[in-house]
Amino acid sequence: MSAVIRLSGVCRVFPSEPPVRALSNVDIDVREGDYVSIVGPSGSGKSTLLNVLGLLDRPTSGSYVIDGVESTSLGESARAALRGSRIGFVFQSFHLLPHRTAVDNVGLGEVYRGGQRKTRAARAKAALERVGLGHRVGFRPDRLSGGERQRVAIARALFGEPALLLCDEPTGNLDRATTASVLSLFDSLREQGVTLVVITHDEEVSRRAARRVRIEDGRLTEEPW
Repeated sequence: MSAVIRLSGVCRVFPSEPPVRALSNVDIDVREGDYVSIVGPSGSGKSTLLNVLGLLDRPTSGSYVIDGVESTSLGESARAALRGSRIGFVFQSFHLLPHRTAVDNVGLGEVYRGGQRKTRAARAKAALERVGLGHRVGFRPDRLSGGERQRVAIARALFGEPALLLCDEPTGNLDRATTASVLSLFDSLREQGVTLVVITHDEEVSRRAARRVRIEDGRLTEEPW
């Protein structure tokens, strides 16, 4: 399988006195259909790595190839276009518009990317069905449980068929039972061939992935499985 993500010798150094090395010679390949968790404590470099993977920040040095494109040499508009078309984001907070229905929230992301407006609603409904919410398409967020709201957010992230689903503490606002439901959904998405990278501090969440990578002091170590 081809690599969706390939980081080679990636460093991120923030200027200060002395300089802060948040990432140090990071190498990792994530292949199509992989389910990888990246786990580490606060201050380990998780947020910096997330920002680099999500094309929200540039590495100081090294190479980051996503879906076959070397991103480090791109201008900001090209990076934004690549981010919008190839990466789906899932965050701890759901970031749903409160006065719009679930199907509207899923489809709204495409408004900023362009796309086929005539088929948007039907495709948004299909995305909700994919995450088990076909019966909630007309509900607003205040009528959904926390787990259902996170499923709407996941459907929104999947809507554009991204190469990568990048999840930042996706269960951080959920109780244990709801967390288990969302992790079961991730298992199902992996079976469908979705490429997942989940960044978390929760050991239980990280153990559900097929591969587990630990970050400490800006360095990655893949743990035997």
